[in-house]
Amino acid sequence: MASFTFVYVLRERDVPRPRTYVGWSTDVEARLMTHNSGKGAKTTRGRQWQLVYVERFRTFGDAMSREWHLKRDRKLRKMLAGG
Repeated sequence: MASFTFVYVLRERDVPRPRTYVGWSTDVEARLMTHNSGKGAKTTRGRQWQLVYVERFRTFGDAMSREWHLKRDRKLRKMLAGG
């Protein structure tokens, strides 16, 4: 069975000006639960998140490259945040 790495974008829930967060995981649903439980990345703690975007990659290197680009694509992140 092939193993994939996913790059995802989260949007903060229930706030007037939501933040976005870009990350990677091999199990996006489990990672989202971790973020929402307060045990995820330091910048996601204390907030509730919803998944708004996912891409799948065969190699970890490709996923890391895409994550880097998405973190810098403010136009896309703003659109995904609803702004």
